[in-house]
Amino acid sequence: MIWVIVLLVVVALVVISLIALYNRLVRYRNRVDNAWAQIEVQLKRRWDLIPNLVETVRGYAQHERGTFEAVTQARAAAQTAQGPAATAAAEGILGQALGRLFAVAEAYPELQADENFRQLQTELSETENRIAISRQVYNDTVLTYNNAIQVFPGVLLAGIFNFLKREFFETDVTQREAPQVDFSPTPPPTGVPSVEAPAPAAPAEGDSEPGATA
Repeated sequence: MIWVIVLLVVVALVVISLIALYNRLVRYRNRVDNAWAQIEVQLKRRWDLIPNLVETVRGYAQHERGTFEAVTQARAAAQTAQGPAATAAAEGILGQALGRLFAVAEAYPELQADENFRQLQTELSETENRIAISRQVYNDTVLTYNNAIQVFPGVLLAGIFNFLKREFFETDVTQREAPQVDFSPTPPPTGVPSVEAPAPAAPAEGDSEPGATA
């Protein structure tokens, strides 16, 4: 009779452990989903800024049609991308198109002084910083989740309950960051310290001045 009780206790402990492990994997998976949702929020904010930015630049550089179309097409492709890997690739292309747009803006001093353009650039830069932070949080969360489903005993439940490995959101940093273009007026060069001319040497004793009589 005792061995039956021991067996029941062991089975109960195993079941409780499996339930706790399952719940932990679910929490990790939910954190990954929530972290990705935060990235999508910031990406949408970025997408919403781009049309106004394009229209502002268009007002000063209407002949740059190819640049505007490239940005618009890249934005549309980024909005329809599915999953971290495809989204990262599409956002990289969009970042490159935005870089060319800002390069165009550098050639127009009136545009550089436009308050609306400067405000949009500031908002875009802030959004890029938020995306970078959200991406780091997401990748850290994915790493924790992937480790949990690939090591024992999590790997046992992962196959049974379809806990699939998640993708990282990885892309070239130079593509993701908004171009940092400084449109502030260049300060005049600071004065170069003047070099004082050396004072004439005092005449040595015994030397006579020109025209002096002995």
